[in-house]
Order: sequence, then C-alpha cells, then structure tokens
Amino acid sequence: MAKNMQPYLKRCATLGISPAVLGINKRTNRHPGPQRRSKKSEYALQLTEKQKVKFIYGVLERQFRSYYLKAARMKGNTGDELMTLLERRLDNVVFRLGLAATRREARQLVNHGHFTVNGKRVNIPSYLVKVNDMVAVGEKSRSSAKFKKLVEEERFVAPPKWLEKSKNAPLEGKVVAMPSRDDLDFDVSVNLIVELYSK
Repeated sequence: MAKNMQPYLKRCATLGISPAVLGINKRTNRHPGPQRRSKKSEYALQLTEKQKVKFIYGVLERQFRSYYLKAARMKGNTGDELMTLLERRLDNVVFRLGLAATRREARQLVNHGHFTVNGKRVNIPSYLVKVNDMVAVGEKSRSSAKFKKLVEEERFVAPPKWLEKSKNAPLEGKVVAMPSRDDLDFDVSVNLIVELYSK
C-alpha cells in the first residue's frame, strides 16, 4: 500500500498550512530564509490548493482524482461535493471526534481495526460515513492503554456541528448531518482545484 511519508512541518510551510489543522502543536525553529515574492502562475495556484487538500487528508493522487470524478457526477457544486466526500472519510471522522491526535494516527488506528461503524468493525480509512452512522471504539480496543488514557484525561474536542459526541460516551460519536464547506477547519479555494481538473 502506498504511503505519504512527507515531513509534516516542512510541507506545512511550503503549502501555507497551520500545523494545528493536522493536529500538531509543534513549531519549527528553522528560519524560513528570504521569501521570494515572485507572482505565482494560475496553474501554480491551482496545483498548490490541490496539494494542500491532498496533504491534509493524506490522500494520494489516484484516490484524490477518483473523489473528484465522483463529485463531478453528483448534482451539487463539484467543489463542495469533493470536500464533503473527503470529510466523510472514516479516518477524518475519527480525528474530528477527538479519538486520534492527527489524521495520520486516525488512519493507522482504523487500519488496525480499532473502530466500528454501527457495531460492525471497519478497517478501511476511506470508508464513507452516512447520516445516523454511529462511529465508536471497538469493545476489545477500549481496554487498550491509548483509549483508557483518552477517557481518563477527559480530553473532549468540540466536534463540528455535523458530528455529535456525548460526554457520557466519550469513545463514540454520531453523524447527524452531511458536512458542508463551512465545517472545514482550514481555508481552501476549492474552485481552483475544480478548474485544474476541468482542463
């Protein structure tokens, strides 16, 4: 299976993303050096936006393109539908519920079978959740040190409005609506991505 092994902080600096979007609170001590103020071409701007979204969600080109093609076939705005598909990924939902520190960690935890959707174990990070789906840590995994610590620390992350998390059940959450562009935790000019693929 292909993996994206790009260094987080260096990539964040290149793409102009805050590391906090990825769940990282680190800062680099390196001086960025002299900034080139050359004007970017339209293609460069489009490519940067695409790379930014791919990097944030940990999706490689082939899969990202398939999401775009799927979004293009849907009735709504292609850009909005693309971002909705990416937000609905199970690894992203796990991260947004606060059950993993980063999307990369969430992807690994899902791969290892620690989560269930509606009571059934799902180990596919790209699994798309639907409204009324219940996402929870599996019964066997709840006794692991990682999830025990999560409950003990009571580190409740405020999820976006399309997800619901009960304080009485900290290791599970419910999809109450479809995500929209307003629910994103970062800025993106998704129209540039659509223009890039429309060429």
